[in-house]
Amino acid sequence: MTISLPTKWVWDSWYVRDGDLWHVFFLQADKALKNPDLRHFNVSQGHAVSCDLKNWEHKGTAFAPSIEAAWDDYTTWTGSVVRGDDGLWHLFYTGGSRSEDGLKQRIGHATSTDLHNWTRVNGGLALDIDERYEELTPGHWPDRAMRDPWVMRDPKGGWMMYFTARVPGREEPNAGGAIGFATSPDLYNWTLQDPVYTAGEFGQLEVPQVFEKNGRWYCLFCTAPQHYADAYRATYPGTPVNGTHYLVANDPRGPWTVAPGLFLDGDPAVDRYAARIVDTDDGMVLLGFIANPNGGEFVGEIADPVTVTIDADGWLRLG
Repeated sequence: MTISLPTKWVWDSWYVRDGDLWHVFFLQADKALKNPDLRHFNVSQGHAVSCDLKNWEHKGTAFAPSIEAAWDDYTTWTGSVVRGDDGLWHLFYTGGSRSEDGLKQRIGHATSTDLHNWTRVNGGLALDIDERYEELTPGHWPDRAMRDPWVMRDPKGGWMMYFTARVPGREEPNAGGAIGFATSPDLYNWTLQDPVYTAGEFGQLEVPQVFEKNGRWYCLFCTAPQHYADAYRATYPGTPVNGTHYLVANDPRGPWTVAPGLFLDGDPAVDRYAARIVDTDDGMVLLGFIANPNGGEFVGEIADPVTVTIDADGWLRLG
């Protein structure tokens, strides 16, 4: 496997390039827990570097939950890293608190000069949701979704943030999945906007990643069969799979639609999840972690990169 640790499980990851060197940040938890289902609430962020996305030098833990009582003293989950106009590296991440049993997710912000040592900005909290997004609703969903921030430059100027969320008022739990949206002029001051995707096909669209190629916008996401809405499940052209798929749009603000056909990456023999597409000098590649191949034991390693191409009709293809 490309990224693996003998004493830790590794899962969600995100990548940034600094010159010739690739940096990966990933969620990690000690295998001493024995049960991989416990990893989410015993988590920190690991860091490694590579020149080729295949051979990695591990740098250790780069970020972790707050030691003091805080909004993020329980979890520091998936995020993204960008370089700001101020020359600093900016990490946006998902946080959860012990006082709320980690059930309410919010988005945090930290900065770094070296991509390894991070300092929270004003206590870290960058953004929270309002009534346009679903609050914690016991019996409907077990958590309040506001996670996996993907931050990128806005073609209109400033910055955009996409994140995993849900919208209220949907009777079917799996019809509420949404892609949340926020904007900022400077990476420090964020304004929550209406979600950009609320079509109702999934209960959650995890780990969104938005990018543009050849004039078309793509939004990668991952989800599981148990989170397909009834209507989507009924029209899916195959057996529902655990994996990564994508939305398409002509504008980063939408409207977005689900790409037709089978999931982009949903082979149960591999069971890759939370995949990212990385744009290299030699083309695009996809990297994701291996979960439970063929329903077996949890692996917790990030697989070798797989080539991604765009066909004549503008659809993403593996290989």
